[in-house]
Amino acid sequence: MINYLWFFLAAVFEIAGCYAIYLWLRLGKSAWWIAPALFSLSLFALILTRVEAAYAGRAYAAYGGIYIVTSLLWLALVERARPLGSDWIGALLCVLGASIIVLGPRLQTA
Repeated sequence: MINYLWFFLAAVFEIAGCYAIYLWLRLGKSAWWIAPALFSLSLFALILTRVEAAYAGRAYAAYGGIYIVTSLLWLALVERARPLGSDWIGALLCVLGASIIVLGPRLQTA
């Protein structure tokens, strides 16, 4: 279960870092937004290494599902846009897939 917390925290910092660059490049905000973006993206990378997985690729693949849910929460809370019902259904499917990726090796028989 702790993996999901690490995934969520990593997603928040990745989205925040990318959003800060978006503010600078797309919305004409100050170039000073690059500094918190780089800090946030660095934290994202460090946090993602905390995930307990035998292979980095498997951890990153599973992370994708949690990233999608976090992106929808960001959409609602930061950008103040309401995600659609179909967004949440798709996100649920992605989290299910992420869970299969994370738990799959434990479910394999020797």
